[in-house]
Amino acid sequence: MSGAAPAPLGEEDRILLLGLARRALVARAEGHPLPRPPESPPRLLEAQGAFVTLHLGGDLRGCIGMLEAAQSLAGTVVRCAAAAAAEDPRFPPLRPAEVREVLIEISALEQPFRVTDLSQVEIGRHGLLVSRGNRRGVLLPQVAVERGWDLKTFVEETCLKAGLPPDDWTRGALLEAFGAEVFGESAAPTGSSGPPPRRPPRSPAPRR
Repeated sequence: MSGAAPAPLGEEDRILLLGLARRALVARAEGHPLPRPPESPPRLLEAQGAFVTLHLGGDLRGCIGMLEAAQSLAGTVVRCAAAAAAEDPRFPPLRPAEVREVLIEISALEQPFRVTDLSQVEIGRHGLLVSRGNRRGVLLPQVAVERGWDLKTFVEETCLKAGLPPDDWTRGALLEAFGAEVFGESAAPTGSSGPPPRRPPRSPAPRR
């Protein structure tokens, strides 16, 4: 898969997406209808894949995403935030009391491209997707940086996440890479009004 990279998100776009994700968390945890995506600004109406990652007390608390650009970025974020709160099979559904403590991170994705040589992949800029048949493993760009992996380890761990042998990418499994623009909250909000606090994109580059 290929295509032109989406335009970078502006600061206000990021604030709107983080606020929308938090409203979706609250709605799912309290059993209310999910918020409707806004009808503007235009950048958030563009079709784009995304992942929403939740952290609680410094630990992962949920992560769900859509690689395919099947709906607007705003709609993708709402859907993935709600799913991360309640549908990640690794965790129980997020409780209402936990919602205020959770930190939200959003990864807005570029289209994946097929990797034919590992020199095409840059640690910190690209995430990886490995697939064979109905098995698929995805790791976001920030994972390799946070865990200090080199490129070979990053590829092997993605294969393992797909339930495949670590070297299966050399034996016919499809290896793809994708960039992502990653941003998130620096602290959970302390009140119900106003936009959530946020942090700048992770280094080394805003778009990875």
